[in-house]
Amino acid sequence: MRIRGGVRRSTALLVVCALGVLVTSCGRAVSVFRQYEYEEEVYLSLDGTATFYVHGSIAALDALRGTNFNASLTKAGPTARFEREPFREYFTTPVTRVTGVTSSRRSGRRFVHVRLEVDDVSRLGEAAPLAWSTYRFRRDGDLFVYKQQIGSAAGKDVGKVGWTGREIVAFRLHLPSKIRGDNSGREVGRGNILVWEQPLTDRLRGVPLEIEARMDPQSILHRTLWLFGATFVAVAIAFGVVIWWVMRRGTAAVPAEAHPR
Repeated sequence: MRIRGGVRRSTALLVVCALGVLVTSCGRAVSVFRQYEYEEEVYLSLDGTATFYVHGSIAALDALRGTNFNASLTKAGPTARFEREPFREYFTTPVTRVTGVTSSRRSGRRFVHVRLEVDDVSRLGEAAPLAWSTYRFRRDGDLFVYKQQIGSAAGKDVGKVGWTGREIVAFRLHLPSKIRGDNSGREVGRGNILVWEQPLTDRLRGVPLEIEARMDPQSILHRTLWLFGATFVAVAIAFGVVIWWVMRRGTAAVPAEAHPR
């Protein structure tokens, strides 16, 4: 009985620890349980290029951006084959290249996930699907500054799609260098991630949101490689000094051994 009790307590402890690891890896506990109905993620590089992700329910896309994707999919039913081309065409613009489109389902709604490659993040506002924002990325003295102002949404009525009022819209920045300041009001997540959130109801009403982050002009990867290279050189020099010292000691000891008294 004691063994069983100990096993149960150990199992419970492992479950709690696993949940703790999961919560920590997500940056904050609440993010595991929140219902993100629409998300934009920017993986920014210091040269201004970026990988941009849009994750959202098709209903949210229709409501926020004024598209008409949901009508055809609703008529076709939840088991209908997902057609990527309409989304690929919609998000392909002179300043964006679509490199991936996938889908998923949650809470009875179809979600779409689009990956875009961008040559100049400052021009993203020229892309119709992202034109509710203005983007600025420039060097300011010793730092790089990223600014994004998110304005009005289409506010299209999409009827009853199962929303409960708890849905959240999120904007995430994955930055390449040490963050020196931001206006997110949150701690920096693992992997240099900043997050701004809004209730979906506020985003539908076009409540403005401003994003700003300041970062070092040298990427974390570059700094890591430089430190690794410097460490390797230091170890090689130390190793060379040790070999030289051992060889010198051996050379000095030869005459004494060759002419014993």
